[in-house]
Amino acid sequence: MNVIFMGTPSFALPALQALAGAHQITAVVTQPDKPKGRGKKLQAPPVKQVAQELGIPVLQPEKAKDPAFLEELKMYPADVIVVAAYGQILPKTILTLPRYGAINIHGSLLPKYRGAGPIQWAIVNGEKETGVTIMQMAEGLDSGDMMAKVVLPIGPEDTYGSLTEKMAQAGAKLLLTTLEELQAGQAHWEKQVEEESTYAPMIEKSMGKIDWTKPAHQVDCLIRGLSPQPGAHTLLEGAPLKVLQSQLAAKDIQAQPGEVIETGKAGICVACGQGAVLLTVVQSQGKKAMPADAFLRGHGIAKGTVLG
Repeated sequence: MNVIFMGTPSFALPALQALAGAHQITAVVTQPDKPKGRGKKLQAPPVKQVAQELGIPVLQPEKAKDPAFLEELKMYPADVIVVAAYGQILPKTILTLPRYGAINIHGSLLPKYRGAGPIQWAIVNGEKETGVTIMQMAEGLDSGDMMAKVVLPIGPEDTYGSLTEKMAQAGAKLLLTTLEELQAGQAHWEKQVEEESTYAPMIEKSMGKIDWTKPAHQVDCLIRGLSPQPGAHTLLEGAPLKVLQSQLAAKDIQAQPGEVIETGKAGICVACGQGAVLLTVVQSQGKKAMPADAFLRGHGIAKGTVLG
């Protein structure tokens, strides 16, 4: 099949690479280059970098709704448009352009967690499983008919970063199977039950402030759900400290929320409103992330220190 691929971050890369090995990708559409780092140098999105390595034409419109972009897109033959975390709302003129329309790789078990942050919210909310849904794109927010699903467990050590990688790989495999069924006329569509839908908005940096008065399992889920970006954070003796990995501590705690009750090779054990969490990977401002035991060798934290 001739395919136009639309995606931007690393989540989209396994699907792009899988498509390149099985179909003809006539064009890749991604977000414009953005300034990053201290020097604010323009950096290409991951999808652009891989597309150029594969020798595929790359389009980077400022706005997908631009009529001039639509005319340019028409120059590239396509039986279907495949979308994976592209980052812009697509107009109906694009969704209906190819004969099979546009299909999307969405990081949740729809209709649950529609929106921009489904993977993060699934972890933050303490879900035990999530998955990937291939859906026919419609004008509503992730409201189109579902074509296929794959379920994935969320492990106690999964972070937003690790779970994203697993889901990206699973989504790429599911995509190829779905396209085969679509091409063979064997695809089946299932309408979403609107009453079961939930919304997963984009995660804001302000969400990362750790509230140590909450139960340990909620604190642990917040830390893992926001790792590596934007990161959960607290204060250590007035200085910002980002927490990137944690786990529940099996201890009977008698301490105030935020109090450091133990430090060692395993990490930094901190009391919560109920129970405690063990901080295993941390990052101080301006420094690289490191295991908590390595951090402790350079930053002695006295038992009884209160974070936050």
